[in-house]
Amino acid sequence: MASTDIFVVLIITLPLAGFLLNGIMGLSSRSFREKKGFIGLVSNLAVFIPFGLSLLLFFNMTSGSEPVFVHLFNWISVGSFGVDIAYQVDQLSILMTMVVTGVGAFIHMYSIGYMKHDPGFWKFFAYLNLFIFAMLNLVLADNLLLLFLGWEGVGLCSYLLIGFWYEEMANSSAAKKAFIYNRIGDFAFLIGLFLIFKYTGTLNITEVLQSLEAMPHEVKVAVGLLFFVGATGKSAQIPLFVWLPDAMAGPTPVSALIHAATMVTSGIYLISRMSAFYVQVPEVMIVIAAVGALTAIMAATIALTQYDIKRVLAYSTVSQLGYMFLALGAGGFTAAMFHVVTHAFFKACLFLGSGSVIHTMEHAEHELHEEGKDVHFDPQDMRYMGGLRKYMPSTYKTFMISTLAIAGIPPLAGFFSKDEILVMAFNSGLGEHAGALYMALWVIGMVTALLTALYMFRLTLRTFHGSFKLPQVFDEAKGSEQYLHESPSSMTIPLWVLAVAALVGGFIGVPNFIASTFTHEAAHINLLHDWLHTVTAGHKIVLSHATEWLLMAISIGVAVGGMILGYKLFNKDRGEASDESLAERFGVMYEIWSEKYNLDEIYEGYISRPLVRFSDRVLATFDMKVLDGTVNAVGGITRLFGSLFRYLQTGVTSNYALALVVGVIIVLSLLMI
Repeated sequence: MASTDIFVVLIITLPLAGFLLNGIMGLSSRSFREKKGFIGLVSNLAVFIPFGLSLLLFFNMTSGSEPVFVHLFNWISVGSFGVDIAYQVDQLSILMTMVVTGVGAFIHMYSIGYMKHDPGFWKFFAYLNLFIFAMLNLVLADNLLLLFLGWEGVGLCSYLLIGFWYEEMANSSAAKKAFIYNRIGDFAFLIGLFLIFKYTGTLNITEVLQSLEAMPHEVKVAVGLLFFVGATGKSAQIPLFVWLPDAMAGPTPVSALIHAATMVTSGIYLISRMSAFYVQVPEVMIVIAAVGALTAIMAATIALTQYDIKRVLAYSTVSQLGYMFLALGAGGFTAAMFHVVTHAFFKACLFLGSGSVIHTMEHAEHELHEEGKDVHFDPQDMRYMGGLRKYMPSTYKTFMISTLAIAGIPPLAGFFSKDEILVMAFNSGLGEHAGALYMALWVIGMVTALLTALYMFRLTLRTFHGSFKLPQVFDEAKGSEQYLHESPSSMTIPLWVLAVAALVGGFIGVPNFIASTFTHEAAHINLLHDWLHTVTAGHKIVLSHATEWLLMAISIGVAVGGMILGYKLFNKDRGEASDESLAERFGVMYEIWSEKYNLDEIYEGYISRPLVRFSDRVLATFDMKVLDGTVNAVGGITRLFGSLFRYLQTGVTSNYALALVVGVIIVLSLLMI
């Protein structure tokens, strides 16, 4: 077995081994559950080692390297249909593998400190390892069925992790909500798989992309839309995004792992992997771009009105995913993957930073209760925070770096990736196919960029600047440091690693026009484009250098403008007044945003309840009267005939002999006649 094969097997199986060890030993041995240091070490090694191996694979590849296929064994073989457990190592899959294992590894490290006192410590890490295993199957699979297995696996793990604290009904409800909404998208994805197999006779990704001429155009459109519906479930887009904000009920490391760096980017990875297919259905790409842009601005407006620190970040994630789909729909598949990478850095850092804040606030509340003070407050509500930079310097600095990155302030990572998405949208706006629509989507993207900077600085300033909102509950003799303090190093080290990545990660995608402007010849400083050019299709930029510089200047101006506006509104202790000012200025629109467009109520009133009533009144009756009646009738008829025929089974030999003689006579009579 070649070294690549061994590396891939280890990358896949080590997280599975961590899950099995922690799960089996945790279930069977109480003493094992108390060995939290050992559990944390094993779980972290099960992800850190695959990260190191993926780096070795990366450094042994070039942008022109041919894909390597690692076949383990035959999975399904029925007639002409065959699927293997096999993996594809190419530039796109290894990029995603590094993101999944790299960001996942530091989230695992962070979880040691965050979950230290949780009685389900062993179970939490077992679920985390299982999630990484499922995600690696998704991104490395060489066929769509194995990819779908990983796709379903991360959905299952998200259910387990979101509802980890299942004793609270809200957490269980959030887990079920995520599971159900994902199943809706997954059903569409499955129908798309059936159509692909019907027309191509294979589910191997390479063979499917080589057999596209066998599919009529209308079938391609149907498959493209079905896959996109599947992607809207996993990657939280209109109309299936409402599960993700509620998923913040899970522990904060879950939010960072699933909803920042891995699971929610599955849809972007799927469409990027199938980019050669999607460029043949431009009408589907228009739908993808439009849904992405609308999701981005809708989620951004909601984020501007929320007070729960994790919910703001959740809606921010939905908005940033919308940006990625805007890039996909504009033909910028590499731009979308670029934002996947940078978003993994700064959003994971932001989520973990929010967890650090929540950890400190919960500790303060616990200390007050220990002193006999009857104090209750929501440790995730920004209205009870403020001034925390004094007590949590590392958390504040890393949080601020990531805020600048997501806001698009140069030269941080988010600036380069977001700017490229907007350039791709503008570039498509100059095309002949739906140019006006793409130009409108570019404008929406710019407005969303302004809102992003505004709501992120609102979040950061209200949390860390100004003065702490509950000073009266503390014992002045002890000082507030007794209650408010920095998180342990196991939590702050991952924050700094991710913050540094958010600081410099954008340099892997510096636009080529920056160098070409000064050298007056073609430049290739965009490392990510050079890396992915053989595995992703897409549209080429036809803009002049002057236009690209102008677009970059507009992008910078919008981001800086949002930052300045946020600083003026929310610095120091002006938070409540500024929110009231925004509410007065936008009036009914602000109320709609704060109510999250009433999407949950709409779905509940017009879909869920009617379906439940229909099920109770029609389906339940049909089930009891028709289905149960049919089954009962068959059983009754069987019993009737049984009760009649049992008289023939008397057990008396002479009766059987008589029956035999009569039977012979009847047969002979029939033959003679």
